[in-house]
Order: sequence, then C-alpha cells, then structure tokens
Amino acid sequence: MRRLFFYFSLQNLTASSEAITDMNTVKKYDYESGLPVLYLLHGAFGDAFSWLRYSNIDRYAQDRGIVVVMASAENSFYQDLRYGRKYYTFFTEELPKFIQNVFPVSKKREKTYVAGFSMGGYGAWYLGLRRPDIYSKAASMSGAIDIAALEKNRASQDPFMWENSFHDALNSDGSFTLSGSRYDPFTLYDEAVKNGQVPKLYMACGKSDFLYESNLHVKKVMEEKGADLVYKEGEGAHDWNFWDRYIQDILDWLIKE
Repeated sequence: MRRLFFYFSLQNLTASSEAITDMNTVKKYDYESGLPVLYLLHGAFGDAFSWLRYSNIDRYAQDRGIVVVMASAENSFYQDLRYGRKYYTFFTEELPKFIQNVFPVSKKREKTYVAGFSMGGYGAWYLGLRRPDIYSKAASMSGAIDIAALEKNRASQDPFMWENSFHDALNSDGSFTLSGSRYDPFTLYDEAVKNGQVPKLYMACGKSDFLYESNLHVKKVMEEKGADLVYKEGEGAHDWNFWDRYIQDILDWLIKE
C-alpha cells in the first residue's frame, strides 16, 4: 500500500489518497480495466486524515483491492460555500479528474463509490444522489441524512455553517426551506428516479446513536419510495468503534457485483 498526500492549489485543500501498489499483489488486481475507487468522507470537525487516524481503512482497502480517497471539507456538509471553498465542485469535478489521472482507477460509474459517516453520511448520499452519473453506490453510517428535520431541531449554537452552506435555502426571516430543495436527499432521489439513473444506497446506524431515530425515519421513507436500499443496524453509538466495524461491511457491499 502506498499513501500519497496532495495539495490542491485551486481550492486550497489538502487531500490524502490510498493507492494499492504493492508489487507482490499486482497480479491479484485488474489494473488494466481500472481499480474500484471509493471517495470516503469525514464527519464534523474531521479532515482528510480522520479515517487514517481512527480506523484500519489502510488494511481493509488493501485486502479488497480498492482505492480509497479522502479529502477535507470543514463543517460544510460538502456544499459550495457562499463565502469560502466550493466543496461540492471540488468533490465532483476537480478531485475525481485528478485521481483518475494519477492512479490506475476505473473511470466507470460502476466502479466509483462514495461513503461517509455523520455529516459525511449526508455528504455521501447528497453527492451520490445529485451526481448519479458519477457514483453507482452511496453509503452512509450514522448519517445526518434528513437534513431538513435536523435543521429544524438544531440547537441555537452548533458547529455547522448553515447560512454559508445552504444559503439559497435561507428565508428572509432567518429560517430555512430545506425540504424539497436541492439539498434534500429525498427530493434528489425523486429527481434521480425521474431521470432514470439512481445509485444503490446503503445506511447503517447504531442503536445507541443519537441519530438512530432519524435514520429509522429515513429508512421508512426510502423503502416507501422503493429505493434499492441496504439497511443495517447493530449495537453501537456515534463513534469510531461502530464506523470501523461497518466500513468493512460497506467495502464488501461496494465491490460485490
């Protein structure tokens, strides 16, 4: 396994990328057609190195022959900020093009995936549903997916840049209209269905997670919509013990034909 770190001058972002280049295992992987690639997102207060610090993603990726790409996004919910960096554009345009030019990854949608936890769980579904032409599968762990409900119930002070991230859903009275907007995964799913290209979805949440009930609601709504959804739950909270366990299940699901 070779780990490389990059600095993207266009967005002033630091990104880390995992590439499987162990010469002892070259024959095991199909380099000619391109390796599968996962864009793995962090949660609030995280960065490009969160997964490397707190999980065994190095080993899990190498065992399965998948390239894993991680990049920082602040507490942006992976949006193009009104004042600041354009994270949505970065993750859907600049970063994939760079990775495809540097690593032996597949350019095919069928081998391109996105996953994350908490804020990154929302980000994974958001990116996957808004750009189903790029990602064939999107996976969330402990995801803040029901963004409209979570915003309505948020504390008066929280770490997220709501006005900056969701600026065009901000009303004159300071409230937000996220339900039905381009930020709403439920709406994005409906649009993807209408357009005839929908990613397969995965979600997992611990029974002791503060987002557990929210995730159950998302599961119910998506099942009613007839989504191609894998749902997993188990013992665990909003922590790395749960995410490190379930990222292994996600990786197996991603590379399963």
